[in-house]
Amino acid sequence: MKSQKNTGGNNQILAEVWEDIVDVKDMLYSLIICTIGALGGYIFAPNTPPKPLLFGLAGGFIGFLVCAVVFKPKREFYEEEVE
Repeated sequence: MKSQKNTGGNNQILAEVWEDIVDVKDMLYSLIICTIGALGGYIFAPNTPPKPLLFGLAGGFIGFLVCAVVFKPKREFYEEEVE
């Protein structure tokens, strides 16, 4: 994981994770949201055997959807003309 400072106007600490650029603060918030969703689904599920697993997976997926909507990508694409 490489770390770099953003050269733009705002002070963001960016990191390269799996060849993608992410804001470290957004990544930590995403981990917290998905963990709360997964544990919440697991804890509040009925106690019959397959339901805690399925509710935990559903909670993690809902947390992923929330993070995908709230946190926007930090990628910037620059197009150059080649002659």
